[in-house]
Amino acid sequence: MYDHNCDRPDYPITVLGDAATRSFVDGSAFHLYAGDISALARVHNAYPEKNVYFTEQFTGANGTFDGDLRWHLKNVIIGTMRNWGKVALEWNLASDPNYSPHTAGGCTECKGAVTIGNTITRNVSYYIIAHASNFVPPGSVRIGSNVSGNLYNVAFKTPAGKKVLIAVNDGTVSTSFNIKFNGQWVTTGLAVGSVGTYVW
Repeated sequence: MYDHNCDRPDYPITVLGDAATRSFVDGSAFHLYAGDISALARVHNAYPEKNVYFTEQFTGANGTFDGDLRWHLKNVIIGTMRNWGKVALEWNLASDPNYSPHTAGGCTECKGAVTIGNTITRNVSYYIIAHASNFVPPGSVRIGSNVSGNLYNVAFKTPAGKKVLIAVNDGTVSTSFNIKFNGQWVTTGLAVGSVGTYVW
């Protein structure tokens, strides 16, 4: 239910507060055109037995690849998963070079993950989702990791037992950092605005 922006977590909390309605609700879905991604955790904390999902965020014709990659990784991928989200989706999968098809009154500048014309072009949403979808298969679970300064991250354990760490440097300087697991360390780094996915 809900399927709207993170500025009104009071709405799903109110609906879930009705015992007669609550039994028919699997969870609440969110977008992030307004509000803060922490709204997902607010709803989860109020009703932890109910799911939270992130179902839409578009990249537009006027965005930049580096700016969109950075913001969407920090908020849609990492932010959603750090706030109990079970899924993180970009909007939309595919469009033509004129950003069609779309419904009347719909978004006239929403880029698809791919643009299909005379050639197929992979756009920024393709790479945003790829940082998770290529390395975090269904059945993976989130495991603990700490956010340090402007280095936002989220970690998972896959069904095969591999560990995956997705990180983005949202700061203004290059950052080196350590990944520690089971008493072993590796030092790595990310340039300003860069994203890295680490698997071991």
